[in-house]
Amino acid sequence: MPASDRAALAGIVAPLVDVVRSAGALALEASRKPLKTWTKGHDSPVSEVDIAVDVLLKERLTAIVPDAGWLSEETEDDPARLSAHRVWIVDPIDGTRAFIAGRSDWTISVALVEDGRPIVAALYAPASEEFFLGIAGAGVTRNGQAIRASVGEELAGVRVSGPKRLVDEIAAAMPDAVIVPRVHSLALRLARVADATLDVAFAGGASHDWDLAAADLLVHEAGGLLTTLEGATLTYNGAVPTHGTLVAAGRARHRAVSKLLRPSDAPMRL
Repeated sequence: MPASDRAALAGIVAPLVDVVRSAGALALEASRKPLKTWTKGHDSPVSEVDIAVDVLLKERLTAIVPDAGWLSEETEDDPARLSAHRVWIVDPIDGTRAFIAGRSDWTISVALVEDGRPIVAALYAPASEEFFLGIAGAGVTRNGQAIRASVGEELAGVRVSGPKRLVDEIAAAMPDAVIVPRVHSLALRLARVADATLDVAFAGGASHDWDLAAADLLVHEAGGLLTTLEGATLTYNGAVPTHGTLVAAGRARHRAVSKLLRPSDAPMRL
């Protein structure tokens, strides 16, 4: 991204951080009280806090970039977003099951996407007091400190987390892999690649834009990749905002893992 464009984003970043921190404070305070919860869709949990955070984010983020479209897990989809140059893609609480259960591995995930790719991302885990911030072309930080994905292509001893079927494949191929319990917030699981807590992280099929967009930018700005097993970069704000099986890792290791898991006749598309 040209320096002039990064400078233009500077006017977005500070208010974005304030909004996401405010949303986190609201959610964290509410988590200490009895919660009203229900299920939606395919037995997916939701709480009154998901809705309250969504309302806060939509009101304040759309004020920062008034012409941006909106895509959120907890807002009825508006097809007008498809013609928008920029779109806010939001998961008010990523890891709602963890949030309801009183765990710490839930997050608030916000990305500003331009022409299908994230340009600014904020991911906040209030319970563990971790704030990740990424700007396209300008790097990524956690609590203000620059972070990088782990380097190297070796697979021996890799720390890996994700859905059981994918982790089992890795474990079968590499018996000395370190299997890390799955992080309930998918966005946070992927961000653990950006901060080198994990070497490899997987997303199973049917993940959504709001699970991925912020973490995608964090991983890429940390020197890693988040792609399909065939190496395809993700495009956001499509008519159907869902994605198949994905892998995140540092660039060299990403290629090795993808080669290990993809069908032998499937070409890489990096």
